[in-house]
Amino acid sequence: MNRMAKLLCLLFTVLIYYYSTTDIQAQAPAPVGYDFDHPTLLAKLPKKLKEISGLSLSPRNNELLAVQDEDGLFFRLDIRDGQLLGSTEFWKDGDYEGIEAVGEDIWIVKSTGTLYKITNPGTGGQEVTKYNGFLSEENDVEGLTYDRANNRLLLSCKSHYGGFTETRSVFSFDLATRQFKGRPVFTVGREALKDYLMQCPKSSRHEKIFEFVSEKKDFNLGPSAIGIHPITGRIFIASSAGKLILVLTPDGKVEHLRRLDKKIFPQPEGLAFTSDGTLYISTEARDDEPAKIYRLPYQPGFNGL
Repeated sequence: MNRMAKLLCLLFTVLIYYYSTTDIQAQAPAPVGYDFDHPTLLAKLPKKLKEISGLSLSPRNNELLAVQDEDGLFFRLDIRDGQLLGSTEFWKDGDYEGIEAVGEDIWIVKSTGTLYKITNPGTGGQEVTKYNGFLSEENDVEGLTYDRANNRLLLSCKSHYGGFTETRSVFSFDLATRQFKGRPVFTVGREALKDYLMQCPKSSRHEKIFEFVSEKKDFNLGPSAIGIHPITGRIFIASSAGKLILVLTPDGKVEHLRRLDKKIFPQPEGLAFTSDGTLYISTEARDDEPAKIYRLPYQPGFNGL
């Protein structure tokens, strides 16, 4: 073999090594930061919160806020032990699915996409302003979170929008203009989830997720809660259908996807973060078990697949 041939052979070997190792690195899932298999039980909730459907950090910081999907009430819970501190009526009964504090105000979303802004909540001066948008009960809005970086609320739909049955959309409400934006901020689709899963290490848990995403005729992903990590800016979405947690980049790229233990989280419906990254997840009552709230400390670098 002459010198040129040897150099070409060496170059080819280096290229093969480079692309094989970078491919392996690309397959390594991003760390999620939470041990979902070993959460701390904060509280078992009373019957009036058996259908808890939304969770948020209160402006008071030492409290959590919650709604349930039947009554026009918001609830205050002690963040230390989950004990119910009280409830306040804000509107008539309805299917309320998400709650979020922005400054001193509280925002609540109905499954139809209607927003309710509560100023001076829980006081004699409480006032409620209603905002109707273009979404409807067919889109089934179930998640609400505050996007501080863009001064907007994000609303995640459990069902599809505009006939695009293979995707789920996240829309926004501009807090400066008090207007809904007609185009989704991003969508999460079947193909994006399949592409992510194809790059992941295979496991029994992985196979169950792949079956849920790929092998069913209907795309059953059903976002039931959404939140933005206060440190990383990543978007967390819980899907009660399939018992999934998705972690997305701010522009909606899938960065992590994992299955939750259905014995712990039979119906995850709400999630909230504190400023240090501590995550709280609520799950509705199921069978003879009451609704519960779990606490998960933030562990940077933890993967736990």
